Amino acid sequence: MDDENACLLGGKAGRSRTSYCGKEEKGTVLATDSDNKVVIRRQIRATRQELFDEWTDPEGMREWMCPGNIVSAEVQMDPCVGGRLVIVMRGPTEVVEHRGEFTVFDPPSKLAFTWIAKSTDLHSTLVTVEFLQVSPTESELVLTHSEIPRKEVSNQYQSGWGQIISRLEQYLGER
Repeated sequence: MDDENACLLGGKAGRSRTSYCGKEEKGTVLATDSDNKVVIRRQIRATRQELFDEWTDPEGMREWMCPGNIVSAEVQMDPCVGGRLVIVMRGPTEVVEHRGEFTVFDPPSKLAFTWIAKSTDLHSTLVTVEFLQVSPTESELVLTHSEIPRKEVSNQYQSGWGQIISRLEQYLGER
């Protein structure tokens, strides 16, 4: 994979492109449990409902679903089981499209959706996002991306999802 096409949710693993990349935030745990699964855990100062709402709001998601060198994201969704999800990320030299369908919609505790992209060889992978209450004003977000086709793609998604969650946390802090 060349550098120009490596921007999958954040580009090549280990390469920092924004000020918050490359530094793990306090409370973040990144792990690849196997070659085809990424798990990210982060405690965020927000309620479960606030986090769930952000993951189901296309307007807000446009602001924080921009890892690596992505400068804008177009988001369309029908947030319900069977509803479609389309995210088109635009960088300086590429456009990366992700498509999927919601498989779990359980407010405010859990979302799951399929994730199909060029980086997944157009095969369906699964993203699950869980929201666990830590205190009345803080929650733990657990994102699991499974069924990823190759180890190098897992590494890229680990970096990209970590950056996305950092952007979400920054977005929530600015509101």
